[in-house]
Amino acid sequence: MENIISNQRAFFNTNQTKNIDFRIKQLQKLKTLLQKNEERLEKAIYEDFSKSAFDNYSNELALLYLEIDDATRNLKKWSARKRVSTNLVNFPARSYIIPEPLGVSLIIGAWNYPYQLSFAPAIAAIAAGNTVVLKPSELPANTSRTMAEIINQNFEPEFFIVVEGGVQETQLLLQQRFDKIFFTGSVPVGRIVYQAAAKHLTPVTLELGGKSPAFILDDKNLDIYVKRLVWAKFLNAGQTCIAPDYILVKSSLKDALIQQLIAEIGKEQFSIGNQNYVQIISEKNINRLAKYIDKNKVVYGGNYDLATRVFEPTVMDNVTFDDAVMQEEIFGPILPVIAFESVDDVIAAVKRREKPLSCYVFTQDKKLRDKILHEISFGGGCVNDAIMHISNSKMPFGGVGESGIGSYHGQFGFRTFSHYKSILDKPVWLESGLKYFPHTPFKFKWMKRLLKL
Repeated sequence: MENIISNQRAFFNTNQTKNIDFRIKQLQKLKTLLQKNEERLEKAIYEDFSKSAFDNYSNELALLYLEIDDATRNLKKWSARKRVSTNLVNFPARSYIIPEPLGVSLIIGAWNYPYQLSFAPAIAAIAAGNTVVLKPSELPANTSRTMAEIINQNFEPEFFIVVEGGVQETQLLLQQRFDKIFFTGSVPVGRIVYQAAAKHLTPVTLELGGKSPAFILDDKNLDIYVKRLVWAKFLNAGQTCIAPDYILVKSSLKDALIQQLIAEIGKEQFSIGNQNYVQIISEKNINRLAKYIDKNKVVYGGNYDLATRVFEPTVMDNVTFDDAVMQEEIFGPILPVIAFESVDDVIAAVKRREKPLSCYVFTQDKKLRDKILHEISFGGGCVNDAIMHISNSKMPFGGVGESGIGSYHGQFGFRTFSHYKSILDKPVWLESGLKYFPHTPFKFKWMKRLLKL
């Protein structure tokens, strides 16, 4: 591990990664490699948890291609020095800001979207001019091995390398000094990463999770609301950090909502091998999800199979904030429904809990929409849709509070892996004696006048 970081730091110090054409060339190379190896990547992810070629392309690879295209198209603009105005105190002078790469970056990916959540931050790091050590999750072993083979056989390790392994290897990496650490995963592991980074004062981006609510506030378009919610919740079998974790619905709308949910779920074929559903990543996670099930509150689904790692889409009614299913992020295909009478009361209940990564508001009432968006703090979200905000690279993606620190995607990813140097560039043909000794009453009077401007 020490040699890897040492070699990358030496390569970074050659200044090759600061060349814009070099960065663009590396990004284009990565895209070409991913495209050439799509079948290998599809096979690996299907072997790990039965994700289909359709889903692998639509919510893994396609998003990566879009990120690369956005970066290569805009990189020169993002990297250019930016002129800013100069205040009167510094007249005459020019002021500008220069983006520069941070250096050697460590990216720790997540298992639920192993390609997207590993390569997307790597794309941002390369675009910003950093070297990259990528540690993918070991849980989907086939995708981890495939990523390592593709990258390590085609990139120089002093620039971009994939390090495989489990907890021990991650701990060894975290003992090293990096210039930037980017982690995607759970809150408990995020704390460990943050503590390790603090020893070296390394800046950290944490993409975590939380219990993301979905508000149903009217039934004017209930069929569309439910269609979008069901897709978003059961995509990847609920193993999505921004999946709607639970539904908050007006009491008067609850029965109609439950009926519509059951009907919509019944339209789909949620079984392995039909491109609509994936396995739960491990038997451990199946058992974790099973503990959330209260059979007295299940109105649909609730069954699972340890052998095939399949967990049925499940809807639970009459849920309260005190139930087991509401104590931590579900990260699986269980959808609790909580009815409420007062919007103010339910907003207060959400605010008493940790800030979620996402929030979804389904309503045609603009006042209610704005009330929730204004009063509840969360990372990002949608109005009358769910999950799709992640697909727009013009918006930052990230959490707040326990749901994360920092953001990325598009130019926001470039900024995450950059430092912005502030430069005051002053000529020598004019010099005021105002700031120099001796400090006279006359100078003091003019100093106060100038600083008020």
